[in-house]
Amino acid sequence: MSSPIHITYLFDPLCGWCYGAATLLEQLVARPDFTVELAPTGLFAGDGARPMDDGFAAYAWSNDQRISRLSGQIFSEAYRRDVLGDRTRLFDSGPATLALTAVALTAPGREFAALKSIQNARYVEGRDSTDMSVLADALRAIQLAEAADRLAAPDAALIAAYRDRLEAGRAEMRRFGANGVPALIKGKGNDRRLVQASALFGGLDALVDGLKAA
Repeated sequence: MSSPIHITYLFDPLCGWCYGAATLLEQLVARPDFTVELAPTGLFAGDGARPMDDGFAAYAWSNDQRISRLSGQIFSEAYRRDVLGDRTRLFDSGPATLALTAVALTAPGREFAALKSIQNARYVEGRDSTDMSVLADALRAIQLAEAADRLAAPDAALIAAYRDRLEAGRAEMRRFGANGVPALIKGKGNDRRLVQASALFGGLDALVDGLKAA
């Protein structure tokens, strides 16, 4: 039996298009003929964070509606009202990426489940996934108490791992000329190539066939 095809998934937990791709990605993660490694890029963390003002909120909601039409994913009114309508917090993916890094260190096989829980908290439940307590709740909801505890009191090892992951994710984007997320890189070592993100917005069969042919 041949080895599973290795896929590196470049993403940001506050990226609406990444949320749109989640259904197909979940099906890909479940397949035994693929292994999917999550690689956060920090696109909206650090210098990429920005205030949630009226103009950006309107732009995000318009974009979200397009993503919903393409993917069938839910962007709820609670999200529009309570997340996009909140002017007290930054649009900053750093906290959510830190939460995922806590999962990577404590229960690495559950990181995609954690990403799904965080996305659901934001886009469906309308909870602010830049808030550490919301993130901890999302982790505890899927029995990731150790990661939630780690997030509540970030230590030097967690912070270092978070920074390393972002540096690695950004380096991959530069190396392969990815101009945004989501993006997929197929293969390991020197035999690696970038796959068009549009593959994540079709059917599973087309995605699998495209990845196997790439």
